[in-house]
Amino acid sequence: MSNPIDRRPLGLKIGLWIFVGLWFLIAAFPFFWTVWGSFKVELDFFSIADWTNAIFGRNTEDAYGRPFAGAGYNGAFVQEAFWQNAINTTIVCVCVVTISLTIGTLGGYALSRSGRKYVFWLLITALMFRALPQVTLVSGYLPVFFDWNVWGYLPTAIIVLVAINQPFTLWMLHSFFESIPKDLDEAAKVDGCTQFQAFRHVIIPVMWPGVITTGLFSFLLAYNDFIVTSLILNEGNRTMVPQIAAFLGTTYTEGNVMFAVAAVVSATVPLFILVMFFQRQIVSGLTAGAVKG
Repeated sequence: MSNPIDRRPLGLKIGLWIFVGLWFLIAAFPFFWTVWGSFKVELDFFSIADWTNAIFGRNTEDAYGRPFAGAGYNGAFVQEAFWQNAINTTIVCVCVVTISLTIGTLGGYALSRSGRKYVFWLLITALMFRALPQVTLVSGYLPVFFDWNVWGYLPTAIIVLVAINQPFTLWMLHSFFESIPKDLDEAAKVDGCTQFQAFRHVIIPVMWPGVITTGLFSFLLAYNDFIVTSLILNEGNRTMVPQIAAFLGTTYTEGNVMFAVAAVVSATVPLFILVMFFQRQIVSGLTAGAVKG
């Protein structure tokens, strides 16, 4: 049986390929250009006199004897210890995802299986808190953190990020649990499982793609956060995004801006790898939440 796509007119197929190619070029070009420029010196990548310097690296070759150099990466990771910011980001993300998913799966499952009227209002209240600007929530935390002398530390930022992220996690996981028929719970109980055993051994394996999707979004929230981490963490405990902003704040010192460019590339590459690795689970999770069992 022939594929309906094969019956499309040749002109339409060519047009689709051109559109996809242009879209990919527009979307991917800034990243690839940044990767290319991260191996140049500042006088090349930000050249005003001759933009072709960013391509051929004339000043880079004059300085290092070759058109490509890793001075930006050396300055960021060795001179400015950006590796420590990467470790801080990893700790924050792992803790936020673990705590958010643990609370979200238990809470979402309980709410999806409850027939009480307060479930709707509880979810609406959670959504209202999630809709608030992050800076308004952080400003309320700061006086308490200063008073308790816990400002500037990673656990403090983790607590705030979990509090901000939890309503979203609860909503998303509740939606996934709602798409799973309650008959599975009843069948598991008939076979001798308790409610928690049914949740652990029957429901979670079925909605595992939804858990991965929610966990990825939670990870991205913590990974890309700037407001919370910049306001709560001190200089020694910064994550990657605030540190990149700190590099950009030192653009008056020649070369430091290339630290930021190298750091941006280093912070972006793991996201590409993560999304590519979990792309099937993400698609399965997003589609599962839209289908009622």
